[in-house]
Amino acid sequence: MIRTRSFALNTVAAACGLALMTAGQAQAGGWKLPENSINGTALSAAYVANASGADSSYYNPASMVFSDDPRGAFEADLTVVHISGTEFSAAGFPNDEGKTETIPVPSFHYISPAMGDVRYGLSVVTPGGLTKRWKGVGKTFAEEFTLKTVEFNPTISYKVNDQFSLGGGLRAIYSEGVVKSTDQGPLLVGYGVSPARNMEGDSWDFGYNLALHFKPNDDLKLSATYRSKIDLTEEGTATLSDATATLPTITTAASVTVPIPAALSLAAAFDVNDSTTFEVVLERTYWSEYKQLDFSYPASIGGYTAFFDAPSDRNWKDTNTLRLGLTHKLNSQWTVMAGLALDETPAPKNTIGFELPDSDAKIISLGAKYEYSDDLTIGAAFLYDQKDKLTITAADGNSTFAGGAEFKDSAAYLFTAGLEYRF
Repeated sequence: MIRTRSFALNTVAAACGLALMTAGQAQAGGWKLPENSINGTALSAAYVANASGADSSYYNPASMVFSDDPRGAFEADLTVVHISGTEFSAAGFPNDEGKTETIPVPSFHYISPAMGDVRYGLSVVTPGGLTKRWKGVGKTFAEEFTLKTVEFNPTISYKVNDQFSLGGGLRAIYSEGVVKSTDQGPLLVGYGVSPARNMEGDSWDFGYNLALHFKPNDDLKLSATYRSKIDLTEEGTATLSDATATLPTITTAASVTVPIPAALSLAAAFDVNDSTTFEVVLERTYWSEYKQLDFSYPASIGGYTAFFDAPSDRNWKDTNTLRLGLTHKLNSQWTVMAGLALDETPAPKNTIGFELPDSDAKIISLGAKYEYSDDLTIGAAFLYDQKDKLTITAADGNSTFAGGAEFKDSAAYLFTAGLEYRF
């Protein structure tokens, strides 16, 4: 088997290898999408130590056995993600703008009725992905990459004593990726060809998550959660073509294995009074596993090698995210929430490309829930994610943007609505 590192499929690695924990530049550094419930969106995912209800099965399975309600429950939500069009300018390139995207993202959570010291849960979520497309010169690198993902996360929780519990589960992720790029001319003048690429692939991959939950007193909760690294083994078909017909069209099998980094969250939730809880979460994501792309083909890609077989270093770094959340119960029916997050990008400036012009982000959010009856609660939340302007200079040593580049006005808006039913 001939092994190559293909520029032709760099985007699918970004989409399928990175975006499984991300959201099309919509959310956390590396495109993570940690907001997978009303509480998650309303609190900017500062929802670990104070997780309760059906969505605790995803955010902190260890806390399920400490729920105040012994009944079973399920929560169904729909999040609409709107991604703005990123503006691009660079020396030697025409200006370009990314296309805006509006994408629905459903989620589902369930916890069983209390069974003594044990409780079970299940979450079905979209951990990341979505779409990134460019209108002009960016098509040469990322005309489109789309990733659809779904994660099935069955969990279990065990109460060791009245203060301490353990939890964990299996993560099963299915992904589908589509990658397209078309030469826009200015970048390949003098080569006499106009190459394009089109790939589709999918994969099932597995990991696990663990959780600890500790209540030293009635006002304080401490938690730690860990999501394991998952190696994504995308397999599919790539079609390489040339608009000038100088090179023949090639359709070939292609595969790539890309690490999905592990993530550790340490959280503390403090009851300020009977109505108000404040939570702080420090999240460490081990993106340094993502060093370089390495693709496998059953045959040579011939004359396309010069365009689609360049080494693709990434050399990402581990990142920290600080999340703050405030939950306040107005009365017996209404609960309001607010969140703030400061998120680092894992991508060094010397390896950034059109498929992921990532930068640090500031996130704010608001939400509310209404207890319609003893069995039913409905709610909604809004989140705004603003990426910092990304400026690449010649001194950064980026081989694609040797003369420097700027990406700006990149933002995302999330709206989540849903209900929780207890039985």
